[in-house]
Amino acid sequence: MDPITLVPNNSLLTATPEEGRQLAVHMSRLIVKATQPDAHKREQLREVYANDAAMLLAVTHTVAIEFATIAAANNYWK
Repeated sequence: MDPITLVPNNSLLTATPEEGRQLAVHMSRLIVKATQPDAHKREQLREVYANDAAMLLAVTHTVAIEFATIAAANNYWK
């Protein structure tokens, strides 16, 4: 299996906070792919988490953590 690049373009720097948020979503998806590399299995599991509020909240938490990291790298909180 080819290694997954978990930080696209090897940088957390983005032009805007919106791009940073999009990068956070993308990076969150990459970690799911790295954790469960079987695409068929991920497709099967999508039905499970799509109907579980707690799991959906966990997804938003993961994105928020990624975005906080990106925001810190970009000094968004200045």
